Amino acid sequence: MRIFSKLSFLLMFISVTILSGKQMDNKLNLMPVPAKITFGEGKFRLKASFAVSVKGSCNDRLYPYASRVLRRLSGRTGLFFTQDFITKASTSDTAAFNINCIRAGEVKLNEDESYTLEVTPEKITLKAETDLGALRGLETFVQLLSSDAEGYYIPAVKIQDAPRFAWRGLMMDVARHFMPLEVVKRNIDGLAAVKMNVFHWHLSDDQGLRVESKNFPELTKIASDGFYYTQEEIREVVKYADARGIRVVPEFDIPGHSTSWLSALPELASAPGPYKVERKWGVFDPTFNPTLEETYSFFDRFFSEICPLFPDAYMHIGGDENNGKQWSKNPQIQEFMKKNNIPDNHALQSYFNGRILKILSKYGKKMIGWDEIQQPDLPKDIVIQSWRGQKGLANAARAGFQVILSNGYYIDLIQPTDFHYLNDPVPQNSSLTESEKKLVLGGEATMWAELVSPENVDSRIWPRTAALAERFWSPGSVTDVQDMYRRMEIISPYLEEFGLTHIKNQDVMLRRLSNDMDITPLKTFVEVIEPLKGYSRHSQGVTYTQYSPYTRAVDAAVPDPKAARDFKNQVDTYLKTKDEASYLALKLWLTMWKENHASLLPIINGSPVLKEIESMSYDLSELSSAGLKALEMLHSGKPVPESFRNEQAPLVERAKKQRGQAELVIIPAFIRLFNLPEAKTPKYE
Repeated sequence: MRIFSKLSFLLMFISVTILSGKQMDNKLNLMPVPAKITFGEGKFRLKASFAVSVKGSCNDRLYPYASRVLRRLSGRTGLFFTQDFITKASTSDTAAFNINCIRAGEVKLNEDESYTLEVTPEKITLKAETDLGALRGLETFVQLLSSDAEGYYIPAVKIQDAPRFAWRGLMMDVARHFMPLEVVKRNIDGLAAVKMNVFHWHLSDDQGLRVESKNFPELTKIASDGFYYTQEEIREVVKYADARGIRVVPEFDIPGHSTSWLSALPELASAPGPYKVERKWGVFDPTFNPTLEETYSFFDRFFSEICPLFPDAYMHIGGDENNGKQWSKNPQIQEFMKKNNIPDNHALQSYFNGRILKILSKYGKKMIGWDEIQQPDLPKDIVIQSWRGQKGLANAARAGFQVILSNGYYIDLIQPTDFHYLNDPVPQNSSLTESEKKLVLGGEATMWAELVSPENVDSRIWPRTAALAERFWSPGSVTDVQDMYRRMEIISPYLEEFGLTHIKNQDVMLRRLSNDMDITPLKTFVEVIEPLKGYSRHSQGVTYTQYSPYTRAVDAAVPDPKAARDFKNQVDTYLKTKDEASYLALKLWLTMWKENHASLLPIINGSPVLKEIESMSYDLSELSSAGLKALEMLHSGKPVPESFRNEQAPLVERAKKQRGQAELVIIPAFIRLFNLPEAKTPKYE
């Protein structure tokens, strides 16, 4: 195993040498990129006497938030700051860092989150209209932390910043796989760290209803399998999020995606029961009966106790993927439609939405739902969440509805970060008028939970969601993909301060898979594979259910792995420059992968669950062996002969095949190294 540690060290050394130019320039490591940055002269040096003062009228949330930032700063620097907690009494004129807000902010849509942060060698000043702006400025401040041979410092800079979009969110599905409270909280912390401001909580689906109902205790008992949040826990999360400037928008998906509800309420279904909580994934038939007055009586009582738990103005009703099969087959429903001049199921769902809207309005809520809820007669203060794409978003905006974009931000589909990053809610070529563009409130990343567990869900959310946060916050002109990746990799480990497990849990999973043998060979392999994209894992001969194991190599692999991305970039660099440093780095990579299979075999032989990736590991070794030959030819100044290229084509095709619901993501780099025809870039949805 010693060769791997030596190779890793040398590879790291060469990579640092190659990238040192970027590390030594004056680029800041901020994510999101602020609206305006002006560089000053000098540095503010951090000392143990560093203290923070807060002045002005602000909400109580600012004091503990600033205290947590101070502790994070202490943790990163090892400095023993003498200031303990920042309180209302922390108003000293001699403090090095002065925060001043004009008024207390409300955690609501369109609240002012702007701030100005100015750093000189003598002092730091943070000014904001609201304390919410101050929270955002504090995150910029802590990201500015730098170091040199003399110690830690904040560079002299003036930042004037405000978000581009008012709605910047993450949807977390806790219905398909329940996520414990600590998972929810640590991800809310992560959202705050990158200036997101909405936590969209998907609380019901066919596989579970995750909220305690005291009015309907049997509903909670039957529909949740015992995995739900008590009302006190919901209040706790809302308070936790509010303290971080995050809105909590709950979603109860109706009238479809309702199997779990109807397992306890079969009398409200559109077809005879009995029903049971669904264990599989997909679109299912069970649907609430929209023609029964009892349906609306139930929702009136349900929302009467649920709405007060969530102070946000919006309540999400889902409304997506109702296939209408039960409605079409029910004679009573068809008779109701005929009697009330309801022409089709879409119009019937519009009738249902209108009735639910009246109930929500009664309890002070505005409606938000997926594309399918859009109807001309709905009030224009509802919000349409577009999962179908830019066309649906544009249609909603042209109809006068407020809209947020989620198409292109489905982070559960394992798409590369740059795909999400370059997907803009209002692209430069948008055909919307200026007034219609103002109706686009922003966007949300969506973390659907069919193929994740509490153990690996963070790795699907982070660090890619930091790039989405930048898309929603920063000016639309900020589109440098390489710099985005550079900054994202710097920000990513700092997110672990909040208990996020997107980095460390991979080793936890690999240790279990390897029966606690040295995981180095397994990790070397997993770092260049990726789960299959889209929904293709469901069509590979494996039937996934709610209780399937999400513990295999594919589940430990992460989207857009850095090692694979770095190798592909290194190949491109070498083919352009033929420089010695790139040559040595590629040679080390290829040598490591060539020899890795022999080291991985004993682990595979002792862990049958890994047998499914054995042939892929072998293919990686063979590819790397051929890659070394191609590299030597290129570096000697000789073109790769056609006969050699033809020999590698079958190997490349074999290596492309998925195994264990995963695929090698460095194949395109080998294709370029071998000078083979490149396949068309897949189109992501």
